[in-house]
Amino acid sequence: MIETRPAAECEFDIVALGEVMLRLDPGEGRVRTARRFEVWEGGGEYNVARAMRKVFGLRAAVVTALADNEIGRLVENLVMQGGVDTSLIRWEKYDGIGRTGRNGLNFTERGFGVRGAVGVSDRAHTAIANLKPGTFDWDDLFGRRGVRWLHTGGIFAALSENAAAVAEEAMAAARRHGTVVSFDLNYRPSLWAGIGGKEVAREVNTRLSRHVDVMIGNEEDFTACLGFDVEHVDEELRALPIDSFAAMVGTVAERMPWLSVVATTLRTVHTAADNDWQAIAWSPETGVLASVPRDHLGIFDRVGGGDGFASGLVYGLLEGEPLRACLELGAAHGALAMTTPGDTSMATREEVLALAGGGSARVRR
Repeated sequence: MIETRPAAECEFDIVALGEVMLRLDPGEGRVRTARRFEVWEGGGEYNVARAMRKVFGLRAAVVTALADNEIGRLVENLVMQGGVDTSLIRWEKYDGIGRTGRNGLNFTERGFGVRGAVGVSDRAHTAIANLKPGTFDWDDLFGRRGVRWLHTGGIFAALSENAAAVAEEAMAAARRHGTVVSFDLNYRPSLWAGIGGKEVAREVNTRLSRHVDVMIGNEEDFTACLGFDVEHVDEELRALPIDSFAAMVGTVAERMPWLSVVATTLRTVHTAADNDWQAIAWSPETGVLASVPRDHLGIFDRVGGGDGFASGLVYGLLEGEPLRACLELGAAHGALAMTTPGDTSMATREEVLALAGGGSARVRR
């Protein structure tokens, strides 16, 4: 369905382009009352590459930039623990207080019951947001070294005008060298609010979409691209049947006929720990497909569920699986990723394959 470069010709199976932040997690408590935080690394684009390495065993790297201080080195250490290649990290000199560049922080509490999850980002003027086009030698990476798949997305593109330009530069170079490009829209109103809001988000994402093979998002992401009122999207869409979601994905495909795959996750939130979870995908060959629904899925930490879906889907596509199998791998991995703390997945490949194949949560002895 999607032709990828032979693995033997490439140094990496997947490279992610985006920011890697330090997540500070108060555990079962709240950010506003915390006395202690646990730290994780995370980022919408990076999480996909890490899962591809740690869960699925493929060769993964991340293109990012970090300020060279103790926080940056902590993030690097965590990335290394995830098995992701760090040779493409660009280190920026730290000026002592972060005037010219800093490392991003993300305070996230999980929520419980009627109290939803809360995220507070502290990531303006970070090292990766300040980078300009021309910083990375993309032709060397995608040409000489070789990469089968590039993954980036709307979170990185929202960090600055420079970031969007770097993303477009990388995506265009990847396509020149036969590297498949996936893009997760990952619409975050808070990231776009100070730079023009959803109108600018729509313009930037539409421009970048011209370089995309596989488009990923959730219902809010795609409705933003199609011109729905984002502020009311949850109320509007929660009552719609899956056929309406399928029609929405079909509309995206019609407006962007160059896309090979369009995929979206569907989530209904009953409580912070009780969500309905499903996914759908489209390709020209298959039309719209729906995964097995998982109603009242138990959620431990919902952050990273969408990235888990993306990595499972991409893994299947890289392995040459039919789209239906890829969809079930993504939905199963996303579900498993939300059963553990932190942004990144702690699942195993065997667990994903078992759940995608109809397995249950029975005790394994």
